[in-house]
Amino acid sequence: MATQKDLDFTYTTIDKIFRLSVGETGDYSGAMYDGDFSLSLEEAQRRKHAFIADSLRIGKGTKVLDMGCGWGPFLSYIKNHRGADGRGVTLSKGQAAACCQNGLQVEVMDARKIGPEHYGQFDAITCIGGMEHFCSVEEWQAGKQDQVYADFFQNLSRLLPVGGRFYMQTMVFSKNMIDFKDISLQADKHSDSYALALMIAQFPGSWLPYGAEQVIRNAQPHFKLISKSSGRLDYIETIGQWRKRFRAFNLEKYGLYLSLLPRLLTNKAFRDLIAVFRVSPNRVCFERETMDHFRLVFEKV
Repeated sequence: MATQKDLDFTYTTIDKIFRLSVGETGDYSGAMYDGDFSLSLEEAQRRKHAFIADSLRIGKGTKVLDMGCGWGPFLSYIKNHRGADGRGVTLSKGQAAACCQNGLQVEVMDARKIGPEHYGQFDAITCIGGMEHFCSVEEWQAGKQDQVYADFFQNLSRLLPVGGRFYMQTMVFSKNMIDFKDISLQADKHSDSYALALMIAQFPGSWLPYGAEQVIRNAQPHFKLISKSSGRLDYIETIGQWRKRFRAFNLEKYGLYLSLLPRLLTNKAFRDLIAVFRVSPNRVCFERETMDHFRLVFEKV
């Protein structure tokens, strides 16, 4: 799994830049357009939040855990629009601090290690993009990926009563995924090989599931699938909107960009991360269908 150091490298590094671009509780996961690309990014994110809350039957007083909560956009939504009692966890210190400053109940903690002894059970749980970080390249190479997911769902089942629901959305490898040995940062800059290598550099310690099927298979001993839908095209549009926001001029934001220059010149890993501001590897992978994106709703049996 991606470590706290890995997640801090990705998220804490760009914390302030992200919030200046997308807002204090900006959502760094795929929005929900459902084909209506006339919606603004904010409208599409609210549509996603409403879909999740409806799917999990979240209302006033519902106790909700948001695993990998990011900057708290879903927690903010259910607090302000559903009257729910939400709690979040993240491995990014920057994200946790920002959430707490905005009145959300968030701690730095590994979502996979939460048990009933920590916070009791929940009525509903979300994991919006978290599973993308649960398995490392090394664990996949050692043949442990299925076990990583099976262990996660087994522990998750302890946190929900029978009939309790779990929502997750995750990027997955898709039909045009290439062999691991062909993935390289030295490859042609327009190739699938380079795009996938850049994605790995952007999210160190992380390896994706192979299709929604791998996730569903490992959930089955404890959960039944309620709904499944692809958000690949929605994510392509979301990334396009993000890129406009990141590039929009803001004096403080561009000052922060300049402050990164010393690291850019001296740290190769950081240069690989910042390369995503030039080209979005995720968007390329979605467009070429080396990756897909799924929204999954489960119910504990």
